[in-house]
Amino acid sequence: MMLIACIGSLSISPLGSKPNVRALDAQSSTQHSAKQLQQLAELIAVKVRSKDFLGSGILIHRKGSVYQVLTNAHVLRSGNPPYQIQTADGLIYAADLSKMSNRSIPSYFKGNDLAVLQFRSPKISYTVASLGHASTLSVGNEVFAAGFPFDSQGIQDTGFVFRRGQVSLVLDKALEGGYRIGYTNDIVKGMSGGPLLNRAGQVVAINGRHAEPLWGEPYLYQDGTQLEPPLLKQMSKYSWGIPIEEFIQMGSPSLTNNYSDTDIQAEVRR
Repeated sequence: MMLIACIGSLSISPLGSKPNVRALDAQSSTQHSAKQLQQLAELIAVKVRSKDFLGSGILIHRKGSVYQVLTNAHVLRSGNPPYQIQTADGLIYAADLSKMSNRSIPSYFKGNDLAVLQFRSPKISYTVASLGHASTLSVGNEVFAAGFPFDSQGIQDTGFVFRRGQVSLVLDKALEGGYRIGYTNDIVKGMSGGPLLNRAGQVVAINGRHAEPLWGEPYLYQDGTQLEPPLLKQMSKYSWGIPIEEFIQMGSPSLTNNYSDTDIQAEVRR
């Protein structure tokens, strides 16, 4: 069985051996309908689980039968290993931290709120994301956020959602956790780790913070400086994502296989 999307003129291959960064040049001028982008987002977005549902993730890379899933470090901190990945077909796979993350989440990512899980799928091929560049975004650009919100009890997800919005702020320097892109899409708990897409169907950022936080002080620059009060008030109105460049700049992922062929078996839980 192979899951391959061919959405109008948008063709997504699951067979790439590394993140498809070059797709920016080929597709940056291509615009797709919201329906096409939703179909793509449903293929590349996954659920991150441990004992219970934790949050969302992105199928970001494939090498052979081993896949990498990019998510937020805070998603993994909300549960304990062993972790699992649930793909669009409903299959649940045992997963572990990639050696990109190690146990010191998220030190590999220089303080950014990112982590990488990996899992093996020897029989089924999945679509992996094409990566764009958040540096091409400007205020007013249309963007599309996807993920799996929690229910009102904060226990189960309520199913896949796809939300349309616009870029509202692009900061010159990063907030704590690496957040730099503000947007109007309604991000809620459970959508952390999910993709933010541009109109070309490329992942440009990773969802991670919703508007109007109820506690903590998320709006500090990574270098420790504080924001001016007028900007601080404006920022609280928007959702926030980490530019995909923060992942790309870590270098081409090296998928070191931590598993033997008999270690990982997919559990079918439909």
